[in-house]
Amino acid sequence: MEKDLDVTPVKSISRAAAVLRVLADLGTPGGTLGDIAKATGFGKGTAHRILAALNDEGFAYQNLTTRRYHLGAGIGLLARRASVNEIGSFAQPVLMRLADETGDTAYIQVREGLRSVCIGRQQGTYPIKTLSLDVGQSRPLGVGSGGLAILSSLAPAEITTIIEANARWLAEYPAFAADKLPGLVRQTQSLGYAYVEGLVLPGINAIAMPVLGQDGHPLASLSITAIAERIHGDRALWLAGLLREEARQLSAALARTLSPRNAQETK
Repeated sequence: MEKDLDVTPVKSISRAAAVLRVLADLGTPGGTLGDIAKATGFGKGTAHRILAALNDEGFAYQNLTTRRYHLGAGIGLLARRASVNEIGSFAQPVLMRLADETGDTAYIQVREGLRSVCIGRQQGTYPIKTLSLDVGQSRPLGVGSGGLAILSSLAPAEITTIIEANARWLAEYPAFAADKLPGLVRQTQSLGYAYVEGLVLPGINAIAMPVLGQDGHPLASLSITAIAERIHGDRALWLAGLLREEARQLSAALARTLSPRNAQETK
């Protein structure tokens, strides 16, 4: 018989912690709902409710392809933010270089299921700051330059599935609505990078490049935001080249530490 979910806050936290420990023990492959229920001793209904709550908070997520559950970036953000996350740790010097060289704000985002999550940000020296995204903030995948760079690097069928699944959430971002996002994806694929002009915030432009794994799937994205006149024309092309080289170097560094299975599971 399934154990009832205890209504006391302390017990609920204890059970959520038990699920998180199981996810941590399962490691990169993650686990099915059945795996997690068996390991915790909870019924599937209880385990599912806990996983749903953890997903809402960014502490767990479900891979849409494998249906397996994994620890979310929110855990890394709580544990000294993204410094414990391998991608975030490797990316920090990259963000510092980008911010130093451009004077603008540099970001790194990763994908978690249907959303993109910012796991790092570095401000440049230019006096007008464009802090359009906070560390830990999530958006529907495809919204903003970083999420658009990740989405556009996926297979066509997966892109369609994600847009359809996110349709209601995307409606909160009219410039990236479900009927407009496919066109932005095509534009990004044609350019080789994501270029967003005032679509998130008026007067703010952004440019992003995907960081690809050895299997060609996106591990993350690097992006730069600034006031419109700083990401335009020849300077936008220069920034795209800068991001492309940093993304290439970060991809190579991650390839030396992430196995093919690791890379697959970050999708």
